[in-house]
Amino acid sequence: MQRVIAPLVALCATLALSTALSSPASATPPGIPSAATATSQLAALTVANESNSGTYNRALFPHWITISGTCDTRETVLKRDGSNVVTNSSCSATSGSWYSPYDGATWTLASDVDIDHMVPLSEAWKSGAWAWTTSRRQEFANDLSSPQLWAVTDNVNQSKGDKDPAAWKPSRTAFWCTYAKSWIAVKYKYGLSLQSTEKSALTTMLGYC
Repeated sequence: MQRVIAPLVALCATLALSTALSSPASATPPGIPSAATATSQLAALTVANESNSGTYNRALFPHWITISGTCDTRETVLKRDGSNVVTNSSCSATSGSWYSPYDGATWTLASDVDIDHMVPLSEAWKSGAWAWTTSRRQEFANDLSSPQLWAVTDNVNQSKGDKDPAAWKPSRTAFWCTYAKSWIAVKYKYGLSLQSTEKSALTTMLGYC
């Protein structure tokens, strides 16, 4: 009996490994709250009009910074959220697979993938980051400890630009819940305000949870 069981165990392990390797990676940044927590956080955020939009400059948010060795923030997220990612000596991804939860596409070239700031830098600036120190803005732009950085399809990220959820939502409604929870978590962590239209859109999206 043992002679039969051993090959079966080995076969099952091989099939499991094969399935894991062939399945697309799914971006899972840390710190995504439950729907209940996100709802509480949303209620606690200050509703206010945006300000200081005319003084925004992307250079005021230093990124991508070195995280470890030769790896900067972008390369770190590509490794974190990709599947079977191989990098060269300068930490650039030479192969791998990346699943974009915004649109459901999977990419095998790192050049087709952008690292999206869930709450865009310009949006943060207009919501209160204009008053921060450069150090605080650098932390925000490179935050790996919250659901702020996502590996997504490049032209989808470009379509989003600096729009808030009242003006732009992912095409996949199945992701609206996670998107709203992540957006709220980031704004809550950094004490950023939100507009009334933005709050309404996030409330609607939480209804998909």
